[in-house]
Amino acid sequence: MSAVAAKRYAKALFTVAKEKGALEETGKQLDAVAASIEGHADIRAFFGHPNIETDVKIRALENAVGGQLAEHVINTLKLLIVRGRGNTVPDVAAAFRSISDESLGRAHANVTSAFALTPEQQEEIARKFSALTGKTVTVELAVDPSLLGGIRVRIGDTLYDSSLATKLAEIEKSFNHAR
Repeated sequence: MSAVAAKRYAKALFTVAKEKGALEETGKQLDAVAASIEGHADIRAFFGHPNIETDVKIRALENAVGGQLAEHVINTLKLLIVRGRGNTVPDVAAAFRSISDESLGRAHANVTSAFALTPEQQEEIARKFSALTGKTVTVELAVDPSLLGGIRVRIGDTLYDSSLATKLAEIEKSFNHAR
């Protein structure tokens, strides 16, 4: 599914969830279903298979999650199945999360450092980027020793790069350009 289509479904679900005061619950339920689909190739293949009838897919969904999901979530999942997009729930979930976070003033920072960061360092990064973005920032960590030092922080489409590897590459580039 294209990102545009996923966003369209996510916006519709967001509108309903907001009206019901259930943004957090909806996001958690959608993420749980998305994780099941992403984590199991058989489930993904089942919902994406064109030769399995729609009513069979819907019955399987209802048997698997019946009574565990809010009505608006299950209805969205059924709609995706009816439209032949049952295996695209992870895309819709990601788009929903993005829309919901934007609405609630939250942002996720993907932080990559050369070494593991302490909880205090993580909190400091979250504080600084919260002040910079005006949003509540949560930090997700990754370690990449090739950075040599410093950190890279990605929030949405913006990259803040203060890694030593990048600084060395910039110095090398300026030396090569000066020749």
